[in-house]
Amino acid sequence: MDDGIAEAYTALGIEGVPTRFSAALMFLEDGAMSIRDLAERCGVTHSAMSQSVAAMRKSGLVDSEPGEDARSRIVSLTDHGREVAPQLWNEWYATERAVREVADEAGISLDEVVTSMSAALDRESFTDRLLRQMREDSTRAQGFPTSQSFPKSQGDR
Repeated sequence: MDDGIAEAYTALGIEGVPTRFSAALMFLEDGAMSIRDLAERCGVTHSAMSQSVAAMRKSGLVDSEPGEDARSRIVSLTDHGREVAPQLWNEWYATERAVREVADEAGISLDEVVTSMSAALDRESFTDRLLRQMREDSTRAQGFPTSQSFPKSQGDR
């Protein structure tokens, strides 16, 4: 989906806005906020948002300035960011409709899938499931091929 969204951005003339910036730029349309608050609203770590903000500053989408606490930074949209944000909201809602269209065409209820998966993740987090799978697979992984177990190519002989 990200590739399709990026292609749509290009077709609409939205340049220099990676899809991963969309949510942050849309939230900033509500007004300036700290990197910590923006990270929380986007559901990412402070470190990840700091990196995104640095990249968005470089692209001319946001400005940042020191906050009340010397360790915090306040992020706001530039004129270019304010110009792009409404287009991102339009894309957001269009993406939601397009995903529902695909789900309907595939004969699945997206709401049921999300509700069922959310309930399953409430019972056991994805992290716990992943770690359990990795532990269970660790004994099998010992028999996995390595780069040394493959025959050398003709050029290596």
